[in-house]
Amino acid sequence: MAIEEGARPTDLPMGIPPYTGAAEWGSDVVVDVLRALDVEYVALNPGSSYRGLHDSLVNYGGNQRPEMILCCHEEIAVAMAHGYYKATGKLMGAIVHNVVGLMHASMAIYDAWCDRVPVLVLGGTGPMDTAARRPRIDWIHTALVQGNLVRDFTKWDDQPASVAAIPEALLRAYRTALTEPGGPVYVCFDVSLQEQRLTAPVPIPDVSRFRPSTPIAPDPAALREAADWLVRAELPLIHADRLGRSEAAVRALMELADLLQAPVIDHDSRLSFPTTHPLNLRGAGQRLLGEADVVLGLDMQDLGGALRDPVAKDTRRADAVERPSRKVISIALEELAQRAWTHDFAELPAVDLPIMGDTALAVPMLLELVRERLGAADRGRVQRRAEHLERLRAEVRERRRQTIQQRWNDAPISPHRLIAETFAAVRNDDWVLTKGRVDRLAPGAWEFSAPGQHLGDNGGGGVGYSPGATVGAALGLKGTGKLPVAIIGDGDFLMGPAALWTAAHYELPLLLVIHNNRTYYNDEEHQEVLARVRGRPVENAWIGMRLERPEIDLAGLARDLGVHGEGPITEAAELAPALARAAEVVRGGGMALVDVVSKAR
Repeated sequence: MAIEEGARPTDLPMGIPPYTGAAEWGSDVVVDVLRALDVEYVALNPGSSYRGLHDSLVNYGGNQRPEMILCCHEEIAVAMAHGYYKATGKLMGAIVHNVVGLMHASMAIYDAWCDRVPVLVLGGTGPMDTAARRPRIDWIHTALVQGNLVRDFTKWDDQPASVAAIPEALLRAYRTALTEPGGPVYVCFDVSLQEQRLTAPVPIPDVSRFRPSTPIAPDPAALREAADWLVRAELPLIHADRLGRSEAAVRALMELADLLQAPVIDHDSRLSFPTTHPLNLRGAGQRLLGEADVVLGLDMQDLGGALRDPVAKDTRRADAVERPSRKVISIALEELAQRAWTHDFAELPAVDLPIMGDTALAVPMLLELVRERLGAADRGRVQRRAEHLERLRAEVRERRRQTIQQRWNDAPISPHRLIAETFAAVRNDDWVLTKGRVDRLAPGAWEFSAPGQHLGDNGGGGVGYSPGATVGAALGLKGTGKLPVAIIGDGDFLMGPAALWTAAHYELPLLLVIHNNRTYYNDEEHQEVLARVRGRPVENAWIGMRLERPEIDLAGLARDLGVHGEGPITEAAELAPALARAAEVVRGGGMALVDVVSKAR
């Protein structure tokens, strides 16, 4: 059937009503299970090793539930599934082509692993039967066993040996990925299994009986002890990182902070504590660490590092900020997601009360325990703490205000003005910042007032995550009334610009602002540090870093890929009007990119 151009983002096959016939091929069974699990989308870059699965998605499932989302690179496909989950809390699939596609995808899989985000990665291989292989190509694109490539940074992988084994493999993958702490899983299908004709029906189990495990509750006795310490503390300090994956945990933390008048330091993996809350004291973390007699870490990736420097940026290890009487409490699941291959588990912190538990349960429980224990005798101490923190918060806000004011008329445009003007352009919308290190680049320039307004960073620290992840988040937010916004660097963008084509093709709303300093500036800073240490010319730090001669027309590239492009914006007076035009495009359901030529820091 013909589809009017632009009428619907779904690519519908001709004359194929979905799921009307019985499964005939092995790959049909894969589609049946994905449908039963309500996997709505699978992002992919085409590959012959899963041609059977591709055919089943189209000519058996009618390209509906799951619908294929075509991408120009496997790293984009997996990053889309990563961003989609963070925007929706729902699992998305990504299909990658045998060895070469999995190699392309490996960085994005690692990001999802480090970010503890569930992604269902599917692949094809083989045929494993060497007698059935085509000359050369099937040999160089087959591995024994393919999952070995990503086993060190996935929660689980499998390569079922029969069609009958496919349902259990996918059900286990689904359950494993979504059970906290979440993470990516990989299931590989032999091309011979995909293309095997069924001689009998393969039953699909009731998937509700294979749902993810319930959250892990903390030890009640340990939680009571933690509540006692917090109530008796002169200054309890709270560090939060991945806690923002649960709205209930964030809201409970806000109440707990209010009740104790305890300052909170948010570490950016998710929005774990609103910046507008008067107890968000991120800008005073080092000072508070020296004063605190109890520190509570919640879902911390690197509690040991936070006890040295709450917002460390230097390349060198900071000395621990010690206080002899200080007690440290940690509530997390991190020890359930450790591998030896990479040290994403970070420094081993000295903890006086380690509590294994899901903060989505633990923080509301801790709140009630503190409420029970906080009595009239504690009110004076809490009030004195509130007055001290109010003065400290005022100092932080004034320092940030002055910095933004001082940088407002910088040329090139400062990141402070870029971020503040972008916030002004969307602040009256129901926006979600899908990516952007705004509180690091320009503290105070963007305000967060509610859970879920910031989806956080990439997890693995690799460049190239943002284009795919922001488009994936836009896919998840399409039709919700929310306006997705992202602020990313030019180097990050240029590793995956083809993600814009996917956004244009599927008519996804997204405002993408490029902080275009025309350099890989993070590494310039490292070269400057090293040059000073070695007594060498700092002036040479730019060599091998700058994206100049020629400068890249990012707005033109965006237009070539089918989205609205503004820029390059070189004058500060041009910025607000360009952002206003771009935001209007997004409100209308489209994608717009604004290229802002800016200062590095």
